[in-house]
Parts: sequence; C-alpha cells; structure tokens
Amino acid sequence: MIDTHCHLGFNHFIDKVDEVLKQSKEVGVRAVITVSTTSENCETSRALAEAHDMVFFSAGVHPLHVDEPLDWDVVRNAGAHPRCVAWGELGLDKHYKEPDYALQREILECQLDHIRTWSNEGLDKPIIVHSRKSFDDLIPVLGNSGIAPERFVFHCFTGTPEQATDVLDFGARISFAGAVTFKTAPEVAEAAKLVPEDMVMVETDAPFLSPEPVRSMRPNVPANVVHIGRFIAEIRGRDPLEFERRLDANSIEFFGLPLQADPLS
Repeated sequence: MIDTHCHLGFNHFIDKVDEVLKQSKEVGVRAVITVSTTSENCETSRALAEAHDMVFFSAGVHPLHVDEPLDWDVVRNAGAHPRCVAWGELGLDKHYKEPDYALQREILECQLDHIRTWSNEGLDKPIIVHSRKSFDDLIPVLGNSGIAPERFVFHCFTGTPEQATDVLDFGARISFAGAVTFKTAPEVAEAAKLVPEDMVMVETDAPFLSPEPVRSMRPNVPANVVHIGRFIAEIRGRDPLEFERRLDANSIEFFGLPLQADPLS
C-alpha cells in the first residue's frame, strides 16, 4: 500500500525514521508521501525524500502555520525537486482561534496564485487540501483559483456525506485517515461508502489519528495505513486485496508516482 499523507519531518519521528520505514515495509507499505507544513519544513521533507527511496514529499504551507516565517522561494525550489509530487498542504481551518482566519485566507489565496504561476513554469503538480470546519468557504476559493478541480485532494476527510458530495461535485478527490475507523465518527464512514472507487485514497496523517484497532498507539505511523484500507474495503463490501490495488492505482495516477500499479480485476 501507499501512505499518501504523513509527516515524517515532525519532532515525533526524530531519530526514528529508519525504524518507522522498516516497520512500514514489513507490513507491505511500499511508499509514503511526507507532507510539508511550512517553508522550513519543505527543506526537511526534501532531505527525507533524498535519503530514503520509498519517501516522496510535498511543498506548501499549512493554514495553522501561516503566522510563522514564510519564504515562497524555498517552497518553489522544493517543489522543483524530482521527488516532490504535490503542493500543500494548504487550506483553511476554523477549529482553533489562531492563526487569524483572515490571515489564513490571505495566505491561501497567495499560495494558490503562486501555484498557478509555478504550474505555468512546468511545475504542474496535484494539490493537497486541508479543510476543517471550512468547506463552505474553501470550495469557492479553490474554484476561483483558476486551477482545475481535479488537481485537488481533500486529505484526512472528517466531514459528512453531504460535504463529501460537495467535494465530489466540485471535482476533487477525497482521502481518508484514521478518523474513518472511529465509532464516534459514523458520518465519516458513511462518506467513505459513497466516494467512487476511482476518487478515493487513504493516508495515516501520522503522527496523528491512529486508526482502530491501534487507536491507543502514539505516535501513529505509516504502517497503520493498512488498517484504514481494510476498514473501508469492509464497509464497502469489497475484497481487501482488490480494494488495496485500487487505492494504490489511484495514488500512483494522482501523484504521478514512479511506481508500477498492480493490474485491477
């Protein structure tokens, strides 16, 4: 399987990346995408991808880090690296009072403007979207960006089936993390049932949101993506191995990963 979204550059994994990746390989995870949250973190992510064959990375600024030092040249240079497979994560987040929501939106629109320019320079990459309590505001911003909707994936989806339908009607893909397995979030599982098979992906968002049956594990690790894939296969009535092949094919196609997808039946 492929973990399409984790944060190996966070402090939770200092001096543990080799161990974490070895554990991932042992359960059948063959690639991970470590996702950047600040311009400084872009450089950390790039170094991890250069050091480990199974690691790819993204370049972008998270909405909860928009009040930290920001250098768009660093983001752009990271995005030009051959192992950078996406922009982001970017978006809006109303869960916390800080950073200021108006600043989040300003930086989001600026970041989308940069991505449109960089795309015209040949750096045409998919875009990882963070949305928490902000679907109604975020989808119009993305729609007005001039960037094709099919380039976006809403990561770590924790919304309702109705919000999932809004995302799909917009034209973006949806990725599910550990929350889909939580008994306290039945609406997320219902959303996972309705996403078309060619529009769904999975991730861990490690070090956060350990899935059932390892929900007490801290930190979460990329190896746990197998639990998420199998859970969604079960609630959709699908054979787990066949569904995992579909998930991998979706991830390889969307992110342009230099990996071979297993044939789909």
